Amino acid sequence: MRGRVARNAFALGSAGLVVLGIAGCNQSKPEGQSSQTPLKIVEQVQIDEQGKEVKADQAAAPTDPAGDGKATCPPVSIAMAGALNGPDAALGINIKNGVQLAIDKHNAANPGCQVQLKPFDTEGDPQKATAIAPQIVDDQYTIGLVGPAFSGETKATGTVFDQAGLVSTTASATNPTLSENGWKTFFRGLANDAVQGPAVANYLKNTLGYKKICVIDDSTDYGLGLASAVRETLGPIADSGCNISVKKGDKDFSAAVTQVKGVSPDAVFYGGYYSEAAPLTQQLKDGGFTGTFVSADGTKDPEYVKQGGEATKGAILSCPCGPATGTFADEYKKKFNADAGTYSAEGYDLGTILVKGIDSGAITRPALLDFVKNYNGQGVARKYQWTPTGELTTNLIWIFKVQ
Repeated sequence: MRGRVARNAFALGSAGLVVLGIAGCNQSKPEGQSSQTPLKIVEQVQIDEQGKEVKADQAAAPTDPAGDGKATCPPVSIAMAGALNGPDAALGINIKNGVQLAIDKHNAANPGCQVQLKPFDTEGDPQKATAIAPQIVDDQYTIGLVGPAFSGETKATGTVFDQAGLVSTTASATNPTLSENGWKTFFRGLANDAVQGPAVANYLKNTLGYKKICVIDDSTDYGLGLASAVRETLGPIADSGCNISVKKGDKDFSAAVTQVKGVSPDAVFYGGYYSEAAPLTQQLKDGGFTGTFVSADGTKDPEYVKQGGEATKGAILSCPCGPATGTFADEYKKKFNADAGTYSAEGYDLGTILVKGIDSGAITRPALLDFVKNYNGQGVARKYQWTPTGELTTNLIWIFKVQ
């Protein structure tokens, strides 16, 4: 998701939505004041590309990575690549933990087939990912990959993995153009922003009825791409007087706050990550913005709530990521002493698919690639089946709320 994209491009990045009602001009964190109960991100409904509710299918049980316990295999490993340190590390750690849970459940049930997880920290930086990619493909034991996590680093490394024939399943990179590169090893484990952007925009204008929206992006592949799709779908509702770009790493948003206040919109949409969304949310509220703050799945993480404090209360969030529910949520909490976060379910599901392939006898890169190409099964987050370009055959978006 890092790197620049033309403003009018329909290229996007990680996908999701944070919509948050902000009222009044009070300070974000009044001294001596705190929530009566901790704020949490809670799932609400699924929506389609038109922003309309779609009932979740609760019928099928998710595939269990434990299998029948009879699997046998030689030493093999699955790599995970993503930000494990740095300002956006929570997103990468969520994925790694999900994959780890799937592999640990598999290994505990199958003494004759022990699969190793090899994590690689990219810090979400395309340059660091480019240096790490050869290490992954040069490891003869590594036959599958979950990652990279962000669109920018995926764009920078996809050809390396494709040339090596290494199946690469991403739990979070949502820039639509990633599936247009001709890569035969790329599989996206969630909806892309060509679905997310219109769904978010239609939800804002059709379901919530907003008439004037400011759109801000963080100039990354992810943030700019998502914001561009939102702008295009909103049309004239995206006010040209507050079409704003900031930079990843910015902490002072006073100029953007002034511009937003001058337009007095019903809402602000921000395409970016939680490390910038939290201070932006606070500064908009402190500056007197009384509309609705809107962001993306890069923001849909407990760290946003933690860093943004009371300013995040009432946030409505959408994300192509699925909610953590049932047994998976309980097992994750028990193992990591933390609630499953954004992309945890996708990490778990993709890890499960890869170990199921290994259990089936797909213990080489070509065989595991073929297994994933032809896979059709239910996961915790959704059903997984892919088109020839590595996109899911079914794409829906979840709406969440901070409460």
